[in-house]
Amino acid sequence: MASKRDYYEVLGVPKNASEDEIKKAYRKLAMKYHPDRNQGDAARTAEEKFKEAKEAYEMLSDGQRRAAYDQYGHAGVDPNMRGGMGGAEGFGGFAEAFGDIFGDMFGGQRAGRGGRQVYRGSDLSYAMEVTLEEAASGKDAQIRIPSWDNCDTCHGSGAKPGTSPKTCNTCQGSGVVQMRQGFFSVQQTCPHCRGAGKVITDPCTTCHGQGKIKQQKTLEVKIPAGIDDGMRIRSTGNGEPGTNGGPPGDLYIEIRIKKHDIFERDGDDLHCQVPVSFITAALGGEIEVPTLGGKAAIDIPEGTQAGKQFRLRGKGIKGIRASYPGDLYCHIVVETPVKLTEYQRKLLRELEESLKKGGAKHSPSTESWTERLKRSFFS
Repeated sequence: MASKRDYYEVLGVPKNASEDEIKKAYRKLAMKYHPDRNQGDAARTAEEKFKEAKEAYEMLSDGQRRAAYDQYGHAGVDPNMRGGMGGAEGFGGFAEAFGDIFGDMFGGQRAGRGGRQVYRGSDLSYAMEVTLEEAASGKDAQIRIPSWDNCDTCHGSGAKPGTSPKTCNTCQGSGVVQMRQGFFSVQQTCPHCRGAGKVITDPCTTCHGQGKIKQQKTLEVKIPAGIDDGMRIRSTGNGEPGTNGGPPGDLYIEIRIKKHDIFERDGDDLHCQVPVSFITAALGGEIEVPTLGGKAAIDIPEGTQAGKQFRLRGKGIKGIRASYPGDLYCHIVVETPVKLTEYQRKLLRELEESLKKGGAKHSPSTESWTERLKRSFFS
C-alpha cells in the first residue's frame, strides 16, 4: 500500500473536489492513456497509468469508499482489510463514466430492439431571408424542405419485391460486434450491416435498398416578432430520419435580415441618417423622419451641426425577450447645395463675407479647431 500514489494526486484534483470534477479529471486521463491511443514503447506506461487512474476513480466516485479513504488512506479501501470494498460493487460508477467516453469516441449510438444500434437523424439547416419590417412584426411563412417517405415499391423493407432482408452473418443479427484489444473489450457497430442486423442482397430498384424515397414537403413556420439576424428557430423532428428506428433530427431555420434602404438595426434600436439643408440647419425648423410605423416630426434647433443625433423613444423594435421597444436614432447630415447658379454663388459669397465680419460667434467649432491647431503645431 505504501507504494501507491495518493488517489487525488493521480487524478490531479483537490481533496474537496466535487463528483463532477472527479469524473471530468478521470475522463481526461482515460482518453489520454487509453490503450487504443498509445502504441509502441509508450503502450506499457500508458496502460499502467490507465489502470492507476481507473482505480483512483473507482474509489473516489463511491461515497462510502471515498469517506473511508479520506479517513484511513489506502488501508481504508484495501479489500483484504475491509471485506472486499474494492470489488464489483464499484463497477457501475466506472462503467458510467467510461460509457461517456465511448459515446464521444463512437458517435453516441444506442442499442435498440434486439441489440441493434439506433442512430438519431442528422439536423438540417435552412436559411430564411426576411425584411426588417417582417422581423419587427413577425410573420407566418411556408418553406419547402426535404422529407423521406416509405418506398411504395418495397413498402419500406429496402428489398426487391418477392425477396426479404437476410440476417447479417457477421453480427448474427445483433447489429454489433465485439472487438478485443489487450485486456479491454469494445463493442462496435457491425461494419457489414452498419447496425441494422440485416443485409439486403437484392435491393429494391426504386429506393436502391434504402426503404425510403426523398420527397419535398411544405412546412408552416411562425417567425416571432422581434427576431434578430442570426437567430435560429428549431422545428423539432423535421430533420433527417433516424437509422434503425432512431429519432429524427431537428430542422434549424436561421434568420437573415435583408439590408434596409433606410434603417440599420443595433439590437432593439434603429439608426438612420436624415439629410437636412444647411439653411434648415442654420435657421432651425420642423422636419419629418421615417419610422417603421409611419412618420414622425422632430424640431431642428437653430444652429444644428452635422452629426447631431436625435432620439425618438420607443420607435425602435421590441425584441423577443424585451418588455418594451428600443429607440430610433436620427443622425443629421447637413447637405451642401450643388450645381449652383452664378447668382446663388454671389449670394453665398456675400453671406460668407458677412459671417466673417461677425467673428468667431458664427463659427465656434472652426475657432476652437484653429486654437487647437496652433497649440499643437505652432507653440
